[in-house]
Amino acid sequence: MARIEINHLTKQFGSLTALDSVALQLEKGQIVGLLGPNGSGKTTLLKIMNGLLTPTAGSVKINGMDPGVETKKVVAYLPDRNALPDYMNTKQLMDLYEDFFVDFNRSKAVKMVKDLGLDINQPMKKMSKGTKEKLQLCLVMARDAQVYLLDEPIGGVDPATRDYILRTIISNYNEDAVVIISTHLISDIESVLDDVVFLKEGRVVLHKQAEEIREETGESVDKLFREVFRC
Repeated sequence: MARIEINHLTKQFGSLTALDSVALQLEKGQIVGLLGPNGSGKTTLLKIMNGLLTPTAGSVKINGMDPGVETKKVVAYLPDRNALPDYMNTKQLMDLYEDFFVDFNRSKAVKMVKDLGLDINQPMKKMSKGTKEKLQLCLVMARDAQVYLLDEPIGGVDPATRDYILRTIISNYNEDAVVIISTHLISDIESVLDDVVFLKEGRVVLHKQAEEIREETGESVDKLFREVFRC
């Protein structure tokens, strides 16, 4: 059962503070929007949660464990850029995921690939940017994981595909999982969010339920976001 606890998490790159004493508790059964402009620390936070970066201070616990080998068994991560071998085709990449992850559900992956009209024999290097993003998402969401970390999953695709991706996210995670979606395209994902975290200059400036925001302010999450991050 997924539970994420983040305490006083700080990450510095030289003189730059990317995360500044971040504290969050995220429970299972939620789709959480990690929202903020570029440079707010969203990708850094996801990378630390996935064990790709080490904190300068503070801690992250996933099911009580530090990010590492054990958490990778339950965490499915979609990076903000392609991290898969370009020479492989869709079928080979499904084979790769099946070898690496015991929770990979191949039949689920095959269905998503067919729904999106992807060619299983086409190598990634011949795919468009949008097609690569679709394929990566299919592979990630085909895992029966406990934590999904999705960095800009709808950034480079058309509106119709965005709708399919959001339906895929909703229908392919279980009630014991937590899904974290990092994005600045709030209006496109607001309808699926349970919880909202606003990151600004590496700090959490808001953490509330999406419905609570709408009830208290009479505004959409997107409108509140635009007010908080107005230039």
